[in-house]
Amino acid sequence: MTYQPKSEFLRIIIERGFLADCTDLQGLDDHLMNGSVTCYIGYDATAQSLHVGHLLNVMLLRWWQKTGNRPITLMGGGTTKVGDPSFRADERPLLSAAQIDANIAGMQQIFDRYLGYGDGGAVMMNNAEWLDDLNYLEFLRDIGRHFSVNRMLSFESVKSRLDREQSLSFLEFNYMILQAYDFLELNRREGCLLQMGGSDQWGNIVNGIDLTRRVLETEIYGLTTPLLTTSDGKKMGKSQGGAIWLNGDMLSPYEFWQFWRNTTDADVGRFLKLYTELPVEECERLGALEGSEINDAKIILANEVTGLLHGSDAAVAAEATAREVFEKGGAGDDLPTLELSAADVGDGISMAQLIVRSGLAKSGKDAKRLIAEGGAKMNDAAVTDAGQMVSAADLSEPIKLSAGKKRHALVKLG
Repeated sequence: MTYQPKSEFLRIIIERGFLADCTDLQGLDDHLMNGSVTCYIGYDATAQSLHVGHLLNVMLLRWWQKTGNRPITLMGGGTTKVGDPSFRADERPLLSAAQIDANIAGMQQIFDRYLGYGDGGAVMMNNAEWLDDLNYLEFLRDIGRHFSVNRMLSFESVKSRLDREQSLSFLEFNYMILQAYDFLELNRREGCLLQMGGSDQWGNIVNGIDLTRRVLETEIYGLTTPLLTTSDGKKMGKSQGGAIWLNGDMLSPYEFWQFWRNTTDADVGRFLKLYTELPVEECERLGALEGSEINDAKIILANEVTGLLHGSDAAVAAEATAREVFEKGGAGDDLPTLELSAADVGDGISMAQLIVRSGLAKSGKDAKRLIAEGGAKMNDAAVTDAGQMVSAADLSEPIKLSAGKKRHALVKLG
């Protein structure tokens, strides 16, 4: 029997495909029907930007607030110093306090685009506020005694690492205790009743629920979203050039727009439901289009997602650039641009080097393979020699480099 929620939030996320699992749907639904509820999602500050892999849960928080509830974005100023071992093959590199603070500042710029902070709105907190000053012996006595090592070892995120005989440090092993303690503290300080996260966080979320029930005798809830892969089995958010960052300084709005424009046909309807606010019926209609019409749906997807993050003007500019590049054969004004100095060019720079430095290939080996396979072009003419030299005179006008039909960059002399 299909669960029919009474609350607007649960109805929306089930209909749009956000829900993977919940510890108690009925109990959470009852709370939501009785008034505004506070929830949180935690984000460790491991980079200066979130990436597309985080966007599903950012949209989840946006729907949470739009349906009258209070979201907390919990920044892992404390837990980042430990590192989440979940489903990782090795230990995360340790970051300094200054690096962590800089990363949090960069991530906050993204949250500001999706959530309304301020009086009665969303709240940003930092778990360093309560983790940095913990007394180790008191923490072991008051909190650590509630955790069974046997049970912690049974969680898939840890078990998979040990089964592969990969080292798990004592520092990392403590991460799940600290995250569970976050939930306890947020319930005590803010009345937070729900933690949301990706399916890989299920074990950590359940630990927090168990700890809070034992220490405060309070019933709280957990909800997870699916770990998305594209229809061809690839991990969502990865591209040939690396992570799809949400910060415009790390990935241009045009490149972000292109990522969505290049969505596989089979994923269009699903992504429209998850990453835009278009009505579900419209998402399904657009996702069912075929032939050349599905490309119009992809443009709508790219415009909607880019508009939410970078603003409608950036989406319009990205579409205009794409039309000029693909339909008119031009270079466009918004393409990723590599600016070289005369010293950079010197007596000449090889085509393979240009392709790497413009971001169209990860390495010289990849660039040479691209050229050998006929996928590289300069000003729409095929490049056949990886050693072809480009001089300062060649760059008297900007040149357009292409990798296949969908990835382009400009190179110009500064």
